Amino acid sequence: MPGRRGHWGHRPSRRRSPSGEPEEHALRLPSNGEVAGTVAKLAGATKFIVACSDGNERLCSIPGRFRRRFWIKENDVVLVKPWVVQSDKRGDIVWRYSIMDIGRLKEQKIIS
Repeated sequence: MPGRRGHWGHRPSRRRSPSGEPEEHALRLPSNGEVAGTVAKLAGATKFIVACSDGNERLCSIPGRFRRRFWIKENDVVLVKPWVVQSDKRGDIVWRYSIMDIGRLKEQKIIS
């Protein structure tokens, strides 16, 4: 019995609505001390300098459980969870917003 794999063992593509456009999902908003920010510079394999919405510039890394889930480039809008120690200098990237999400964040004035 085949598993979740499609034809020739490949994973099926992402599901789309009948009109062919990607489906919208619930927008993840900053909560519990999280801040939104824009990736200013790549600083290594999984480290990034992020200009956060609270005015701080943090050196952020991607936790191991998220490393293969999303790829991050410069000027991407991300959600940062500051560390308990050095909270205004370091943090973890916990979410990357899509282009559709960025428009919705600007409408709600979470980012400028």
